[in-house]
Amino acid sequence: MENAIKDWRGRSYLPGPVPADRVRMFRLALASMAVISPLQYGYAALHTRQAGGLTLLAVWIACQAAGALPALHLVRRRRLGVRTCLAAGAALTGLGLATAGLTSGLTSGLTSGLSPAALAGYAVLGGLGAGLVYGVCGEVVSSWYPERPAARVGLITGAFGYGAVPLLLWAGVFPAMTGPAFLIMAAVATAVLATAARHLRLSPALWWPLDVDPRSHALDASRLRTAPEAVKQFGIAQALRTRTLPALALMLVCAGAVSVLDVIVVAGTGAWGAVALLVALNGAGRSVAMRASELHGRRRVLAAVFGALALGQVLLAVAVQNAHERPGGTLLLWLGAVAAGLGGGAFYPLLASLVRELFGAERATEIHAVVYSAKAVAGAVAAGLAFVALSAPGAALLAAAALAALPALATPRLRIPGLPATIPL
Repeated sequence: MENAIKDWRGRSYLPGPVPADRVRMFRLALASMAVISPLQYGYAALHTRQAGGLTLLAVWIACQAAGALPALHLVRRRRLGVRTCLAAGAALTGLGLATAGLTSGLTSGLTSGLSPAALAGYAVLGGLGAGLVYGVCGEVVSSWYPERPAARVGLITGAFGYGAVPLLLWAGVFPAMTGPAFLIMAAVATAVLATAARHLRLSPALWWPLDVDPRSHALDASRLRTAPEAVKQFGIAQALRTRTLPALALMLVCAGAVSVLDVIVVAGTGAWGAVALLVALNGAGRSVAMRASELHGRRRVLAAVFGALALGQVLLAVAVQNAHERPGGTLLLWLGAVAAGLGGGAFYPLLASLVRELFGAERATEIHAVVYSAKAVAGAVAAGLAFVALSAPGAALLAAAALAALPALATPRLRIPGLPATIPL
């Protein structure tokens, strides 16, 4: 391109003025992520006391994780518009939330006794709708904030965590009125997502904000010290042939399963304040972790996040043994909720930013979508652990602690693909 600027690695940029509505687009993307949160965290806390609800949640997670990749692929290639995706997401998300509210009493059976309406409306269609919203909003924000994509996307994915807090607080005050609450959430989500569909759009190809020099940014020593550049721009097929991509996916499976399990187990104690705190920190901890990773390095902070998640499981395992004696929650329960909350969401944006650093920025969103699709497996693992937790919560949490400890130990061993093994990181 004629006006393109190249940095020292040969990457091209087209500097242009920052649109007046960039901040509004960011806020709409954040709000969109918040309104789909009750589909995962709200449902996990309120409707997974029996095997039927656990099965529905596992199917929803699989559809949400798998639904983002094909839509994102089409949107990035401009074969499908952002407006079309978000309009479909609005309809499907509204349907999913409404179905969750109307069928809340029909999920108590085993898999064979599940309500077809709940399976189709909430789990399948609601999951696909949430996947559309999650994938497209992340792509829009990263395209308009190319100088700090990881931090900005971390903020909006945080809303996916804490967006369910109002519903959880409502459930603590009016436990018999959760059905109508889901219906209200359905109306709010449809309105918010319809508004986002009207205003969100992708930036032009190679766009870069005019007030930031891309060549100086590429040479920023302080940034490169904590976030080294990939040796080349990997394609999806090339990334799949490395050992690093499967390792990242396995980390997401382990931590993602534990994160969902925690919401289910803490909700089972009846301490709704602790549940709300857990989910709030699950979201807010993401932006805190991203800021810390810019100062201390992604891998170091990611290992600490996994460690906090493992610690949270041990604290919760001890706490739930005595939960029946103190229904309001013990101190250990609250401490466990804090540790599990801080570790249970922060790994998502950290893994996304690691994908960008390990495989390059050009195809980072699509490669991360491949990693994120491993969440479908995490949902099944979480459902299995939660089924065990129905009768033996302590044992399930100790198994979860081991699952969280595995990626904590493996993270420091991650290497940038393409570098000789003799080069220290």
